[in-house]
Amino acid sequence: MSLMDRIESCHRHDLARYLPFAVRDVQIGFMRRDLAAELRRFPSVFHVAQDRVAVADHLDSFDYRSAAIDSVMRELRQEGFIHGWRDELFTISAQYGAEPLFDLERAGVPLFGVKAYGVHLNGYVRRDGEIWLWVGRRAANRPIEPGKLDHLVAGGLPSGVKPFDNLIKEAAEEASIPKELARRARPCGALSYRMELDGCLRDDTIFVYDLELPSDFVPRNNDGEIADFRLLPLSEVERLLAETTDFKFNVGLVIIDFLIRQSYLTPDRADYCDLALGLSSKP
Repeated sequence: MSLMDRIESCHRHDLARYLPFAVRDVQIGFMRRDLAAELRRFPSVFHVAQDRVAVADHLDSFDYRSAAIDSVMRELRQEGFIHGWRDELFTISAQYGAEPLFDLERAGVPLFGVKAYGVHLNGYVRRDGEIWLWVGRRAANRPIEPGKLDHLVAGGLPSGVKPFDNLIKEAAEEASIPKELARRARPCGALSYRMELDGCLRDDTIFVYDLELPSDFVPRNNDGEIADFRLLPLSEVERLLAETTDFKFNVGLVIIDFLIRQSYLTPDRADYCDLALGLSSKP
């Protein structure tokens, strides 16, 4: 394990395992083949061909598509095909800022291999001129990577919510950060990755924020998603990323970006260019 391994693991995928998924002849994802087989039973909603899956053309509006697809998803859930239902909708489009095509239950997003978005916050303090990072440990009941280390604040982007508003909400729920303090967070870019995880294709973009916290701030979780928090020096954060698998799979991307931007990692390292350029690799 190394920092570069962390980056590369978030870009490993084999698109041959999936079928292209399209709306109005615009490809927007890569669908699991077993899901495509199930969708043959719903020809009024999906057109399943040998080489691709498409939403039926007569579903020609956001509302029609959303309602029809949701009906199929709920039937598949009752049959036990879809697990980890969240009752949370993600808006699906060809790319960020493009025309919204339909809303999709969050648990179905990886099955369709469509683009999803989230926010991650690097919450840090300064001690004697050094930066320490707040890290959370995911609760044991989380559907994805339970018990792994995570950011102080992180969450998917639900339908109809702007990234910064979502960050404020998640900051209160996950770490009890007051709204006035959370609003000081600075947007620091975005990171994308496409990887296979648990038999699904995740095509995700993370909006990255930094927030310097008061030295006496102590996070407290409110939504049950984080078991505990710890404050770690960057040297220990780097060690855990490079030598263990303790961190959730995508957190390493955001932290390595943070280490570079804070000049903790410098061009004196032999792998500096690999790390910096690897973060900017497109799926």
